[in-house]
Formats: sequence, structure tokens, C-alpha cells
Amino acid sequence: MQKIKSLMTRQGLRSPQESVNDLSPVESFRIPTKEEFRELHEEPTDPQAQQEIINSIEEVYFSNDSFDIVKYELERLPPVLSLQELEEYRDKLKQQQAAVSKKVADLILEKQPAYVEELERVTSLQTGLQLAAVICTNGRRHLNIAKEGFTQTSLGLLANQRKRQLLIGLLKSLRTIKTLQRTDVRLSEMLEEEDYPGAIQLCLECQKAASTFKHYSCISELNSKLQDTLEQIEEQLDVALSKICKNFDINHYTKVQQAYRLLGKTQTAMDQLHMHFTQAIHNTVFQVVLGYVELCAGNTDTKFQKLQYKDLCTHITSDSYIPCLADLCKALWEVMLSYYRTMQWHENHDQDEAAVVSSVSDGNNVMGTEENSFDRNYVKKKLEHGLSRIWQDVQLKVKTYLLGTDLSNFKYDDFIFVLDVISRLMQVGEEFCGSKSEVLQESIRKQSVNYFKTYHRTRLEELRMFLENETWELCPVKSSFNILQLHEFKFMEQSRSPSVSPSKQPASAISATLTLFEQYCNGGNPFEIQADNKDDETEDVLASNGYESDEQEKGAYQEYDSDSDVPEELKRDYVDEQTGDAPIKSVSRETLRSRKRSDYNLNKVNAPILTNTTLNVIRLVGKYMQMMNILKPIAFDVIHFMSQLFDYYLYAVYTFFGRNDTFELTGLGLSSSRLRTTLNRIQESLIDLEVSADPSGTLTAAEERKEKVPSPHLSHLVVLTSGNSLYGLAERVVATESLVFLAEQFEFLQPHLDAVMPAAKKPFLQQFYSQTVSTASELRKPVYWIVAAKAIDYEQMLLLMANVKWDVKEIMSQHNVYVDALLKEFEEFNRRLNEVSKRVRIPLPVSNILWEHCIRLANRTLVEGYANVKKCSNEGRALMQLDFQQFLMKLEKLTDIRPIPDKEFVETYIKAYYLTENDMERWIKEHREYSTKQLTNLVNVCLGSHINKKARQKLLAAIDDIDRPKR
Repeated sequence: MQKIKSLMTRQGLRSPQESVNDLSPVESFRIPTKEEFRELHEEPTDPQAQQEIINSIEEVYFSNDSFDIVKYELERLPPVLSLQELEEYRDKLKQQQAAVSKKVADLILEKQPAYVEELERVTSLQTGLQLAAVICTNGRRHLNIAKEGFTQTSLGLLANQRKRQLLIGLLKSLRTIKTLQRTDVRLSEMLEEEDYPGAIQLCLECQKAASTFKHYSCISELNSKLQDTLEQIEEQLDVALSKICKNFDINHYTKVQQAYRLLGKTQTAMDQLHMHFTQAIHNTVFQVVLGYVELCAGNTDTKFQKLQYKDLCTHITSDSYIPCLADLCKALWEVMLSYYRTMQWHENHDQDEAAVVSSVSDGNNVMGTEENSFDRNYVKKKLEHGLSRIWQDVQLKVKTYLLGTDLSNFKYDDFIFVLDVISRLMQVGEEFCGSKSEVLQESIRKQSVNYFKTYHRTRLEELRMFLENETWELCPVKSSFNILQLHEFKFMEQSRSPSVSPSKQPASAISATLTLFEQYCNGGNPFEIQADNKDDETEDVLASNGYESDEQEKGAYQEYDSDSDVPEELKRDYVDEQTGDAPIKSVSRETLRSRKRSDYNLNKVNAPILTNTTLNVIRLVGKYMQMMNILKPIAFDVIHFMSQLFDYYLYAVYTFFGRNDTFELTGLGLSSSRLRTTLNRIQESLIDLEVSADPSGTLTAAEERKEKVPSPHLSHLVVLTSGNSLYGLAERVVATESLVFLAEQFEFLQPHLDAVMPAAKKPFLQQFYSQTVSTASELRKPVYWIVAAKAIDYEQMLLLMANVKWDVKEIMSQHNVYVDALLKEFEEFNRRLNEVSKRVRIPLPVSNILWEHCIRLANRTLVEGYANVKKCSNEGRALMQLDFQQFLMKLEKLTDIRPIPDKEFVETYIKAYYLTENDMERWIKEHREYSTKQLTNLVNVCLGSHINKKARQKLLAAIDDIDRPKR
């Protein structure tokens, strides 16, 4: 019913028959007969009324095709049936059915022409299809005839040929696949032969071939296998790359780089290479140190292998420290040398490649060239950056090793060897990447300062012991002795190479122009421990029994008859050692002859005067300079300690031989202000006076005052009170002149010290030389003054002068007895001086100072004797002049000192007697070198002759004014 309603609503386009067929059996209804159609047409109907009847039909009748109308109507019947209601309801349904039938009939009649037209078209189509079927049947029949007659045989041949071609292609593919299956064996062989480029080339070709046959199922598995093989090759290539870090081989590295280039992983290879170098440094140092630790432990306990490198370094023993350090540096050198040679390879390779590109350049290769150029630049920058990174790793590893052991108790030679190794390593670092090795310098500086403080403290104590046991005997050395002949100063020969004949050092001259990497590029190692050949060398510095040869020994006793008898050394000594105390303008024949008498060198050649202690101090200085030369950052500390060695030696010589308060109070200026300042500074900064005063507290005080040393004491074997030995003159000469010799050596070393001294600390060095080293010769005056003061009996001379009558009335022609007595004293002094010179050579400056002191003291004694005179006449004054002139005349025959010291001092005092009142007052004010007693006596003696009492009072007042500031 729904379809009917829809059809009626849409004025349906379907044929009546189709409309009827669409109805389900339940919904089917009887098609009206012709009579009924006629009746329907005959019955006058109102379309509107008819439409209202249709609209009154319940919606359920239009719901769906499966709707059961009968069941629906039966279920609607009321429980109590009424015939009349049923009939009425039936009539209503009939009306509705009639209206629907009427509507359907109208629709059918309306579509009748279209139906007829469509039916005709269907019939025409059926006829065309039947004709086509006939044509197809005929065509098939004719084709079968042709196939059987001609085509089947020809096409069969063609099909077989095509099949044959396919099979041939398949056979080639199968053979290729078979070859691919067998490539793994060849690849393994090539890897064993380390032909990495060939293996990769073969593997890549196999992969390319496999991609061609990927449609075969067996190829997928082969592709996977080839990929695994390629990864395996890369792993082996990485292992091969790691071998470069310890032992660079050009051919091996060339193959590895070619292989990485084939893989297109040049940059990756460089990243991996740096990682391997870092790992090689770590593994190398760990294995070296571990080997020594296990060797010293005597077992292979695995607990050491689990330790960190820093902790492992603390287990190194003192005995194995140096060989382990040497092996450590040798191993690290191999790593750095490999890196250096790697960089060389890339530089050469880049040059060759650039040359090839420039010779064969065209537009087609622009992209490839740019890519290669980018790779080269990346590799170059990576390698340059890696230099400082690798050196930093090396520094940190060596620093950890250095600081892992306390070196303060090492022997000096062992510690110097450590410094030498580290210095060589720092040289390697500077050549490797231009680094100043701040990490290494700081670590070795800490160890050096720590070691050197302990070492220096011990050496100072040893020096004190040497000085206290020193008998100040001459150490016989050759006249040609030079500190550079000592082992400790051998290191300076390189720095003084200009003085060495070039023919004697061709190897060193050549090596000076080459870096360590260039020298040892093809073999060898700069850290190889050289056999210590000190024992093989001998220091040819000592003379046999104090004489250099029998001829010289004989010649030593010969008289000096001519200038040829004067040794060249003596002439040189005279020029070099002239101090200015007795200036000589020219060296004449007469001067040389007079010098023969003055220089008491009768049985010794002109060898340097020094003691065993002096030699030990010089050796110590050499050792200190070795350390400073190797490690310049601690130069100031080393030079400071060197200055303390000199200070202590100077202070000891002064304390032993020059300190005498009695003679220092004479006011003669024997000790210059500079010398006194130097001695006070040394005493305050270096000498531990409390320790020397309280020996029981030595250890405790020494710990509290690590920078100070107890004052030394003169050995009881040294006797300074005997007049026969001129009060220890030989010992005094040896002590003082050894100090002067030591100062000369310091002067010789000054340029070298100045070169390594930091600029900020150079004022200290200059002050040390100007205020300490230069004062060494000034110590001669106070030391020899004591001898001069005791050698001649000046008190006896005063007594003899007191017995002379000076108020004589006649001018005397004969000098007094005291002059002869004084001259005899000088002759005895000269004789004893000659006796001493048989033991020790007395240099010219020393003999001059001794004679100067004696003459000066004698002249002052004369003035003091003249000042004790109570009465004196003009004739007495003339007698004084006669006596003094007689003394000078005889004295000049004993000594060649000119002018005679303090000659004017005596003559001026004698002549002052003749001055008038005004002249004497002016003279008193101008001559303050005389004592108050001497000036007062001069005034008193003149009283009565040409000075009255009033003038006397005036002159005494002037003397008192002069003396008042002194009080």
C-alpha cells in the first residue's frame, strides 16, 4: 500500500505491470475487471471527495510490504461483535478500496502510451542482439580455421624463443646470485689481509647487484647478510683506526682513510680517531702504572685493576717512580708522535689532492670538489683543535702521577732526572701545540718548591757542619781550574756554545735546528734513559800534591831573576785582582820586580785559593742552577736559596776571623757601612741566635725556625793565637780568599742568573750582587787588621818613645832607638810572612792590605807616642821628623806599597807644632782625624813657645767644640 501511495503521490513513471508485481502477496489485490473499470468510469465521482476518502485511510496500511492487513483488521474487532457496525465498517473499507482502485486505474490509463513505446524499443533491441550473436559465431568459426591452418605453429616457435631468452637471463641471474652467496668468504680474506678499501668496494658492489635482483626471495636474506658484513667491516675498520694511536703506519692509515672515504664517513672517522686517541692516552698510562704497581707489590692482585688512575699513582714506590715516569713519558710520546704523523699524512694528502684537482678541473666535478674541500677543511680544523685537547689530557695524566708521590726525600740526582724528564715533556708540548704547559709547570713547581725547601734546609745544615769542621787548609786545584769543569756545571756548556768550536759539535748544531718530532719521527724516543756516564768522566781539576807538574814544582823554588820567571798567571792575577787599595798606573819592569817581593808566591803556582767547603758550596750552586735551568718558574726561590749559601759562608768567615769588637772601636772604618748592613741583614734573616745559644733546644727551635740556621763555631783545630803563625794568617788567607773566589764565581754566573730571573724579581738579584757579593773583598780589611794589630808590638814602641827626651836644644843627626826597634818588628813580620807563604800563596792584594794595616797602625802609634810628649822644643820636633824620615826610608826597602799609608797623618801632626795661633785654630777644625787627646797635647806642648795661655784656652775650647758632637 505504501508503494501504491508513493506511486500515486509521485504520479509514478513505472508501468502498471511493474506496479502490480511490486506488491507482496499479502498486499496484492484483485485487478478490477473491464466491467468494474467501466462502472468506475460511469459512476460520477468528485475528485476532492475521492481524495478525502484516500486520505482517511489509516497510515498503517502504507507502513511496509510485510504488513498483514487481515490480521490487523481481525485484531481490531471489538470483543462484542455487532452486525450492523461490521457492515458499516465493511462499507467504509469498500469505499476506500474503490477510491484506491479508481486512483490506480486512472494512473494506469495515464501511462499507457509510454508503456507501449518502451515495449517497442525492447523488441527492437532483442532483434539486434540476436544478429550480433550470429556474427560472433561466424567469426569464431573462421578464427579456428586460421589457427589450425597456420598461426599455431609459428606462434609456438616465437613463444619458445621468448621462453629461451628468459631462461638465459635467469641463468645469468642465478650465477650472479651464486657469486654473491660466495662473496662472504672473499670478504673475510680481504679483512684478514687488512684490505679494507677492497672489502668495502666489493661489499658495495654486491649490495648494488643485490638490489638488481631484489625480486628474488633469496636475495632479501643475502641483502641482510651483506648489510651485516658491511657493519662488521666498519667495526674492524674502527679497530684498525684505533691501532694508529700507538703505532702510526702510513700504508695502514692510507687504507683506513680510503675505506672511510668509500663509506662516505670521512668526518665520522676523524671524530672516532680523536676518541681513540683520548682512550689510548688513558689506557696507556693506566697500564704502565698498573704494571709497576703490580711488579712492586709482587703479585697480580686484581684489586689494583679496579682502582682509579689517581689512586693507583699513590701506590708507586720511590724506587720504581723514575723508571715508571720514563716509561710513562715514552708511551705518551708514542701517542703524540702518532698524532703528529697523522697530521703530516693529511697535510701531504691534501696537497697532493689539491694538485690533482687543479690539473684535472672541469665543470662536471664542481659539486664533488666542493664536498671534498669541505671534508678537508673539517678534518684540518678537527686535527688542529685536537692538538691542545690531547696535550691537555697528557698534562693531566702526568700531573696526577707527579702529585701522587711525595718527592721531598728523593736524592738530588733522582729529582733532577724527574725535572729533566718533565722539562723535556714540556718541550714536547710546546712543539706539539705551542702550549706553555701551565698544568705541568704548576704541578712540578709545587713538587720542586716542596723538595727544594727540604733539600736546601739539609744543605744548610751540612754547610754548617762543614764550616765547623773546616780546618781552612788549601784545597789543591790546578791554576786552570774553572767551575765549568765540574760535573754540576756541565749543563752550562750548551748555553755557552759560541765558545765551543763548531767542529766539535756538528751533531748538536744540526739537532738545534730540528724539533724533537723531526728528530725522532722515524725512530727513537726522547725519553730513553741515557746511561749515566758521570762515573766514566773525571774532573781534572785537582793538582797533584798542590803542584801541577814537576817542572812547575822546581820552578816554584827558583828565584825571580828575570821577567820570564814571572808566571803569566801572576801577571794576570795582578791585573785582575787589583782592588784599588794601591793604585798602579803602569806595569813596568821595575813594578814586576817589586811585585815579586810583594806577592808571596814563592812555592806555589798561581792556583785559586779555596777549601773543600768552598768547592762543596760551588757544587751546590751548580746543582741549584741545574734545577733552576730545568724549571724556570722556581728561579726566584732557587736564587734566593743560592744567596743564602753565599750569605752563610760570608757570615761564617766574618764570625771566625773578622769579628773583634776591640779593633772595631778604633774608628778606622775597617768595616764599611755596606758590609755592616749586609752582616746585620744576614744575622737577622738567616742566623738563629737562640739555637746557637741553647744547643739543647736545637731540634725544637729548628722546626719553629725552618728558614734559619744556627751560627757556626770555629773548629778547635784552628789556632788563631800563635804569633809564630801570624795568628792563623794561613787559615785567614784561605778563608778570606776562598770567599773572594766564591764571589768571583757568583759574578761569573750573574748573566745566567739574570737571564732566568723573573722581571719582577730582578731587583732582588741586583741588590744581592751590589750589597752582598761585592762586599766579599771588603772582608779582607777587618780580617787582616787583627793580624796586623797583633803582629807588631806597638805597646813596646810607645814605651820606647816615652823614654826619649824631646826638649833638646840642639838639632840631632842621629835617629832614636825606637825607630830601629820598629823596623826590626817589620823585618820579623816580613820573615814570618814569608814562612806563611810557604804553606799558602799570599796574593798581592792580601800582602798589600797586611802591609798597609801594619804601616797604618805603626804611623798612628807614632802619632800617639808624639802626643804623649810633655815637653818639646823646636829641635825636638826636628828630631821627630828625622826619626820618621829614617823609618820611611828603611820601610820602603821592605815593601813596594806607594804611597806609604798615613804618611801625611804623621807629617802633618809633627809640622802642626810650628803653626801660629790663628793657623792652628783653623788646622784643628780641618783635621778631625786626630783624637781629642792628640790635639790637646799639641796645644799644651806649644804653650810657652809661641802660644800664650789665652790662646791655649781658646784652642782648647775649639777642641772641646769638635769633641762635643762625638760625645
